[in-house]
Amino acid sequence: MLQFIVDTLLRASDLALIALGLSMLYGLVKFPNVAHVQYAMFGAYVCYGLHLAGVPMVAAIAVAAIATGVLTLVLQMFVFQRLLRGGPAIAMIGSLAVAMLVIAIMQGFAGSFPRMFNLPRTEPLVIADVRIARAQIYAIATTAALLIAFIILLFHTRMGRAMRALACNSALANASGLNAAFITYMVSFSAGALAGLGGSMLALSTGAHVNLGNDLLLPVFAAAILGGLGNPLGAVVGALLIAFTETAVTNINFGPMMGQELAFLPVAYISAASFLILLLALLLRPYGLFDREVRRV
Repeated sequence: MLQFIVDTLLRASDLALIALGLSMLYGLVKFPNVAHVQYAMFGAYVCYGLHLAGVPMVAAIAVAAIATGVLTLVLQMFVFQRLLRGGPAIAMIGSLAVAMLVIAIMQGFAGSFPRMFNLPRTEPLVIADVRIARAQIYAIATTAALLIAFIILLFHTRMGRAMRALACNSALANASGLNAAFITYMVSFSAGALAGLGGSMLALSTGAHVNLGNDLLLPVFAAAILGGLGNPLGAVVGALLIAFTETAVTNINFGPMMGQELAFLPVAYISAASFLILLLALLLRPYGLFDREVRRV
């Protein structure tokens, strides 16, 4: 049971920061940015390249997050801001084109073969028969610390109040003297930095590869939709629920029901679990579990 909880937290830490940034940005720009998961892939490659060049791991992750934030900001200023003049549907289609371009560019530079980090070998920690790597502990701790910092920012600072006001009613926020453009740019940078950070930490175990963003597309969007697009904290809860479902699918022993001792679903069925959760959410709760908050914000 403890191993199941740890596996769920590990998967949730893979999704939470990226889903948080996606939902946070959606609250301001009002369109689902399909390219957001590719920012995580970009951050993973930047982190790998810096570490390969001899930059310490912590510094490489930090620089990769900043570089991804800058990329996100530039795209928001010069691409998506113009696409939004044609409406959210045009912007979403444009984000798909941007996603394909990011994949093509990174594949051109790095190739399609996964790039694994050359990390020093360390013994995993064993806690009550649960084995967990130190990098995984750092990933969970980093995610938890950033989520706490985000809650403080959102509810206890002027910037957080401005973000919530702009997400709730942009016209009224502009009339009240808020600098909507500056807030949007700051959120764009922060969302990209979170995606780059999440992708970098995920790549430590899976490696940097061009399909990293595509692998995250469904679970991240399922988490954001489940929590309610535009509700960042709801997206974190959605990531936890998606992680719980994916972990359960591959840990349930179906053997007794099939007359066998052991029978587990292969890892490939994780995507099917995300599809099922996404479909049920769209059918039963299209505004997400926290629909009142979404409609208000």
